[in-house]
Amino acid sequence: MGTAKRSLVLAIDQSTQGTKAVLFDAEGNAVEKCARPHTQIVNEQGWVSHDGEEIMTNVLAVARDACKRAGVVSGEVVAVGISNQRETCLAWDRETREPLADAVVWQCGRAKGLLEELAARHAGMAERVRELSGLALSPYFSAPKLAWLLENEPKVAASLERGTLCLGTIDSWLTFKLTEEHAFATEPSNACRTQLLDLGDARWSQELCDLFGVPIDCLPEVRPSDSVFGHTTMGGLFSQAVPVCGILGDSQAALAAQNCLAPGDLKATYGTGSSVMMQVGESPRESSHGLVSSIAWEVGGTRSYVLEGNLNYTGAVISWLKDDMELISDPGEVEGVIARANPDDRAYFVPAFTGLGAPWWDADATGMLTGVTRTTGRAEMVKACAECIPYQIADVIEALREDSGLAIGELRADGGVTRNRYLMQLQADAADLTVVTSSLEELSAAGAAYVAGLSCGLYEGNAIYKRVSHGSYSREMGDAERSRRLDGWHDALSRVRSSRA
Repeated sequence: MGTAKRSLVLAIDQSTQGTKAVLFDAEGNAVEKCARPHTQIVNEQGWVSHDGEEIMTNVLAVARDACKRAGVVSGEVVAVGISNQRETCLAWDRETREPLADAVVWQCGRAKGLLEELAARHAGMAERVRELSGLALSPYFSAPKLAWLLENEPKVAASLERGTLCLGTIDSWLTFKLTEEHAFATEPSNACRTQLLDLGDARWSQELCDLFGVPIDCLPEVRPSDSVFGHTTMGGLFSQAVPVCGILGDSQAALAAQNCLAPGDLKATYGTGSSVMMQVGESPRESSHGLVSSIAWEVGGTRSYVLEGNLNYTGAVISWLKDDMELISDPGEVEGVIARANPDDRAYFVPAFTGLGAPWWDADATGMLTGVTRTTGRAEMVKACAECIPYQIADVIEALREDSGLAIGELRADGGVTRNRYLMQLQADAADLTVVTSSLEELSAAGAAYVAGLSCGLYEGNAIYKRVSHGSYSREMGDAERSRRLDGWHDALSRVRSSRA
């Protein structure tokens, strides 16, 4: 007898460092996964770019590899979901279907000068942008990046003149390229991070587009997150086209995968940077503590909102220790190196490589290693650099407490850093709450698969979350030690900020 045919969801997670394909079955089990990195294009000015065509090639390659390894046969994949790095954006031509320039990555601060010019030209721009979009005026978001492309890339300007210009985030690029319909579409969790969406009605704002000089007609259609965006054979991998029917920005996808569905539910994703995100319900909440208000998703006819703090450099600090400083040869070494460090060393590291994100929002801040004494050596430097990750996240969690007024029961954590037990214990101590880690590393892919599975009728609830096991860390540090540590961290922060309190 032959093997019974399975029903599988193929999730594509297109992240900052690479692209994963993960297959989930009808019971929510991760069946197979494959990953490929893509080139980080960094020029002498520190601008960070990605090649859109390389990303698209890798999407098809990892999908093919995952399906081959899993022995997928015709008809088994019933839906495709996509999660993606968010504020990264690019321009392409609707007719040639080719990028007009490299994608501008969310980390890239090249639009800082342009944004300052716009703010000087439009009195009260920062306040109006926050009022409409829920976001602080910052080169971090897509709108100033798109404005930069329009002003500085001749091919982009020429395509605009021809009336064939498409501007979008990575999800809209992949949807356009993957679907047989060449659908030019996005959804609210990504669209709200451009700084061009009216947060209240989840539609492109003409006023915001005018402020940034971004033509509204060049933006994709905004559809619900669980829409059927189009149909794809994944470059001929499938004999019959299947629906692309679940798209979420990677941070919101992780929120969904962590089953953070009720107001007060909180998660942190420890990736290249970190998103600390709290579910707040069906109405947006304004922040007065340096956070941003965003849309979680629009699923099943209901739109949900979040408060969020974004940190530019968390897991990337570990990569910097390995690739640039050569203090470690593998991220897995960090916990062991910390164990050899002098526990009384008082060094702190502030990773303001391209300014500070939430809750400080200081684009002019620069990084610093401070508190260095004669006891500070290699192990102590690694320890100081790694500890900046939980310290940053603890500050965002405190801001979430202040803004929301909601009780926080636990922090649901995901990403590679969660394998470091020392850092997770420090996170519980610094944030004064229980940290619950997930055994499934591919949380962003899981969230996209969950929404796609709901959309196509494969899942009734969060089947993937039910299959995952969890670890737990509770606070152990005393009040005096916790205060001393956090005071040292905040003193270090004050030394790097361009506008000190």
